[in-house]
Formats: sequence, C-alpha cells, structure tokens
Amino acid sequence: MQAYSSPTGLYLHIPYCRRKCPYCSFYSLPVHRHVPQTYIKALLTEAEAYRGKAFQTLFIGGGTPSLLGRFYLKHLIDGLKSIFHLSGLQEATIEVNPESTTHTFLQAARDSGITRLSIGVQTLQSRELAAAGRQHTPKQALDLISRARETGFSSISADMIVGLPGQRKESLINGLEILIKSDIDHLSLYCLSLDPQSPMALSAPLDLPTDDDQAEWFEESVITLKKAGFDHYEISNFARPGHHCLHNVLCWRGESYLGIGAAAASHLEGVRSKNCSSVSDYLEAPGCGKEEVERLELPAKAAEETIIRLRLLMEGVNLDSLEQRFTPVNVERLKHRLKVLAHEGFLVQDRNVYRLHPAHVLTSNVIFRQLL
Repeated sequence: MQAYSSPTGLYLHIPYCRRKCPYCSFYSLPVHRHVPQTYIKALLTEAEAYRGKAFQTLFIGGGTPSLLGRFYLKHLIDGLKSIFHLSGLQEATIEVNPESTTHTFLQAARDSGITRLSIGVQTLQSRELAAAGRQHTPKQALDLISRARETGFSSISADMIVGLPGQRKESLINGLEILIKSDIDHLSLYCLSLDPQSPMALSAPLDLPTDDDQAEWFEESVITLKKAGFDHYEISNFARPGHHCLHNVLCWRGESYLGIGAAAASHLEGVRSKNCSSVSDYLEAPGCGKEEVERLELPAKAAEETIIRLRLLMEGVNLDSLEQRFTPVNVERLKHRLKVLAHEGFLVQDRNVYRLHPAHVLTSNVIFRQLL
C-alpha cells in the first residue's frame, strides 16, 4: 500500500503587497515597488534543500507576485530551473494584480515558461473596488486580460468576490458576463468571509450583503457560468473544459506538494507543515522554522483526503481508489458515513463514487465535519 507519493506540485509564496486590502487577514508586508532581492535569495536558498526534485505544476502565489518585476521574476525562475527538474511542467501559474502588471512583466513571464495567469479582479464595479480597498480600475483589469491573451498565455483566470460592501446581484452578474465575453478560461468565485481580526470585520460597513444574499447570488452565478460553458469543477472554481487549475486539482486529490517561502505550506510524505510566517525570521533561516507540523495516522489521513476530494464536484471520491491507498480497514468507518450521507441526500452516489449534492455545495463544511 502506497499512501504517500513524491511531491508533484511546487508552490512559491510571495508575501508582499502594495497595500493590504481591508478584508484580508493573511500575513503580508507592504512594498513600494519590487519584492526585495534578499527575499528572492532566501527562496532559492530554501529550494536548494530539495535539489533534483521534479514537479508537474508550479504556482507562484501571494501576496502580489507581480511585484517581483520582470528582472527578479526571471532571476527566480532561472534559479529554480537550475535546482529542480522543471522541463516536465504541465502548468506554470503566477498570480497578478492589474495595477502592478506591466507589458514587460507579462512578456518576461511568458519567456520564462509561465503558461497560466491568475488575475485578482474581485469586481468590475468602481464603487465596489473602492469599498474593498482595491487599487485598480475595471478598465485596468479588462485591459490586462486582453494584453495577457495577446502575449500568448494558454490559460487566463480571474478571481471574483461575492458579498463586497455595497454589492448587488445585478452588478455581480453583470461583471461575470463581461468577464465571460472577455474570453477568460477560468474563474474563481469566493464568498466574502471576514476573519475577526481583519480591518473590515473590526469596522464592518453597514452595506455588507447578508449570508442569504451571498448564497442566492452565488447560485445565480453558477447558472450564469454553466450557461456559458464553464464546468463547476470545485466548490469555488469554474473553468472551460481543459482549463481546470492542475496545481490545485493535485492538492485536492491529496497529492504531495512542496511550499517554499514565508508562510508557505507543504504536504510531504504524509506530513503537513508550514514555514514561519515572519519574513524577517524566514530571511535569517529560509525554510528552517516550521510553525505547524502535523503527521496524520492513516485513518485520519483517509478522512482528510475524502473531504478534499469531495471538493472536486465532478470527480468526487472513489472508494476503490481510497481503499487501494489506505487499505479497507482504514476506510471502513468512512465507507459507512458516506453511505449515510448519501441516504440523507447530502451526497450523490454513483456505484463506488460519491459527490457533493449540488444543493449542498455552500453548506459543505457541515457535511465535512461529519466525516472527521
């Protein structure tokens, strides 16, 4: 029985932003122009500890990775290519924001082998962008999509948020329709969930949509995107056929991945860990300080993998595959719980494959807790 495998995905975390958005609770540092050279050096130093490994996917996230600038982006990727075997990459993604992504950066990204762009659009209404603390305009977002297509990226994704201050269903759906017409390939749609310590939660706007509003608008968005030919392949993710995010799918399938950078998470040999969040500590000892380390026993690991695989709405979880990875004895309780949840209408059963019922996508956490 082989429950664990070599890492297939490589994630690099860039924890810098021009300015923190008031709804965001993630750790980040402000930077005026570009990511400091010392941080790039630290990333490559940590990477050296894993020299020679090969990966199927690369994902550069943040923060705001477009703040790397074209020179440091090229320096970083050239360094990674000298350390790892990246010639077999099936997908290479970088997250960017419209206000910090220049034409020269786009060209440098393509020349370096980046194939997929993930753009932080969030909304196409100026008033909503201002309320969310975003620094770009709707025109900048749409212009970036157009320039990215002209530069030759094979897949373009946009992020959107449901439930921003002052948002209305009409403005959300209109924004989705504009993005669809702009010929994006992928869309991530997130309901606004405020961490209690985020600035927006500490001083909540009076015009925040309710949870019921969010649920109704999300369901309407699903209808709009499906009509346009998008697969609803994960709880918050939609894609035209052939454009599912391979890196995230590997993670949702329970595969191993390596995370490099401050606050980057890894899943290696059945152990989940997270690098120290403090950039200053990370610069002193790249990759050495782990804040969270967890090794799950096989029954718990099987339950975790069942949950994350259920996020894949089209694939679901296959009991035969689960038993092959973890042995029948370690999935016996799960098998019983899946059958009960299917009988109660929370899951859909197709022989030995279980999927989330479409009516329970937004309440999936309640279902997942019953599997732990």
